Amino acid sequence: MPAEGFLLVDKPGGWTSHDVVAKVRGLAATRKVGHAGTLDPMATGLLVLGLGRATRLLRFVQEAPKEYVARAQFGIATDSLDADGTETERSPMSVTGETVAAALDPFLGDIQQIPPMTSAIKIGGQKLYELARRGEEIERPPRAVHIFELELLAFEAGDFPVVDFRVVCSSGTYVRTLADDIARALGGRAHLVGLRRTRIGTLHVDDAVAMDELVADRDGVETTILALSEGLADLSRITVDDDLGRRISHGSVLSPAELPIDQPTAVLDEDGNLLAVYTRREAEVRPEVVLA
Repeated sequence: MPAEGFLLVDKPGGWTSHDVVAKVRGLAATRKVGHAGTLDPMATGLLVLGLGRATRLLRFVQEAPKEYVARAQFGIATDSLDADGTETERSPMSVTGETVAAALDPFLGDIQQIPPMTSAIKIGGQKLYELARRGEEIERPPRAVHIFELELLAFEAGDFPVVDFRVVCSSGTYVRTLADDIARALGGRAHLVGLRRTRIGTLHVDDAVAMDELVADRDGVETTILALSEGLADLSRITVDDDLGRRISHGSVLSPAELPIDQPTAVLDEDGNLLAVYTRREAEVRPEVVLA
């Protein structure tokens, strides 16, 4: 039987997220593999894969807050806002670690971001990066994102200072845009020279397997995969008896009295197996995903 569950991979630099998915499809002998949020080729770190029925649950992982450790070079801008792009602007910046740290506070909470042209967002039915490849640039409406934590980790002085920072942010946040916006607030520009995703919700890169280990050990997928319920550790959960479990496995619409929840909730049987994800919708409790 093909592997099923969640696989935490430490993506190496130079790999696209699709490269990782394609490799794991071969290793696990299944086409049913997806991921919970793209990492740019330059970036490293946590990529959460879903195999088998877990592909239907990836959206619940993707919606969780994400933690990154980033390195930005101030004073130099590129068209992609990262080191893979073409330099478009260069102007020395006279800043200190103290001024950079002070500039971070206004970016906490709800902020607006203009997505970079080299992103997969669709406007007018076309992905921005496809337009960028043709040399086109269009107006992009700002998008609301949330910054939960933002911390300066290190500062290397110079005409083109290097800034290391840690950020915990909502899904959909562009860290390269954040770095450039921080530099703009200080009168300059910036681009990312390093990015590592360390956490999605409570899933941490320390628990991930490296790609070279997976490739070297074809049984690695089987031995490192997380059960369906383990991958949804950030969701509320409720355990039901066999009678209610049978109804839930058939996707029955329930009353709040039968299943007292008020947010997306993982429903488990008495053996700890994930049956479904249900959520409250006004006076009813309805299935989001049924795994039976």
